[in-house]
Amino acid sequence: MIDSHCHLADDTFAQDLDDVVRRARDAGLERALVILEAGNAKEAEQAVRLDALWPEVRFSIGVHPHQAHQYAADPDRAAAVVRDQWTASPGARAIGEIGLDYHYDFSPRDVQQAVFRAQLRLARELDRPVVIHTREAEDDTVTMLRHEGGGQLRGVLHCFTGSRALAEAGLGLGFYVSLAGIITFPKAEELRQTARHIPLDRLLTETDSPFLAPVPYRGKRNEPAHVARVVDALAALHGTSAADLAQQTSANFHTLFRP
Repeated sequence: MIDSHCHLADDTFAQDLDDVVRRARDAGLERALVILEAGNAKEAEQAVRLDALWPEVRFSIGVHPHQAHQYAADPDRAAAVVRDQWTASPGARAIGEIGLDYHYDFSPRDVQQAVFRAQLRLARELDRPVVIHTREAEDDTVTMLRHEGGGQLRGVLHCFTGSRALAEAGLGLGFYVSLAGIITFPKAEELRQTARHIPLDRLLTETDSPFLAPVPYRGKRNEPAHVARVVDALAALHGTSAADLAQQTSANFHTLFRP
């Protein structure tokens, strides 16, 4: 199994990172993709520690839409910060998470769009996949991926909770769709219906830990070992075994991120 999106460099894991990694390995995880906030020195420091503990981990670096306001005066500087850190990080495999978040609007929407656009262009330049965050911004996200992608971008719609139309648009662009613990929530039936229509060869599994712990851990800190619950849920939805689902989604991860 692979956790294709987690935040193990977050302060939440600073005190027991060794145990978290051990539990992940004991649960059968091959590796994880750890998301780093570009320019965050504390996360970068913990990433070095994590790399020593779990050499199979890989990293994705980007400016989240919540932090886009920090680059309002010069959106291209966001891409420059990502580029510098990415170049200095041998384990980096992707640009992200990046995108648009119109739910919280912690950054002005025009600034979010400019910073997103700059990072999409960087991903094309580096020929690397993107990890996309989109919340209540489906149309603008798809439009920007189409306009800036030029048919060359590859990536994943992470922690997918969107509409079936968004899933179909992403698949049409050649993107993967990643499901997290929300798929196990009792009220997530609409999401489960959408997940049934995502081809197995385009699925990824993730935790987005420390957030969104799946049932039966809901309300507690999430961690990569819990991706097994996501695998179980998706396997049931697709009428296959958890072992086969894990094998397929791991292969998909390798195809996209080339770890």
